[in-house]
Amino acid sequence: MDPQYINPGKLKHRSDTVIFNGVAYVSGVVSADAGLSIHDQTRQALAQIDERLQAAGTDKSRLLSATIWMHDVNRDVAELNRAWNAWLVPGRQPARACVQATLQGGAQLEISVVAALP
Repeated sequence: MDPQYINPGKLKHRSDTVIFNGVAYVSGVVSADAGLSIHDQTRQALAQIDERLQAAGTDKSRLLSATIWMHDVNRDVAELNRAWNAWLVPGRQPARACVQATLQGGAQLEISVVAALP
């Protein structure tokens, strides 16, 4: 089976999601509004992840892993976790890493996830 590339914006440098061997790999998602609080940026990014997972035929209950890049992990992780924990399906917490990074466009965070397909 060949990989399936989901790229609705016809971007030349990446796909939103790649599906291969029953797994959906969702590229990094940032909030559309870098002026929001970290909590609201997280909620906005997670809503986009929900949309990408749905387009791939899966959902957040099947998350395997997440990588979160943050502008200031120590300052913002509590607010990230407040939005993240409210979003997660109870008992379905993925493996997760949070790392500090300089992000494009003034974003305070970027989230990428991997999820199993049903």
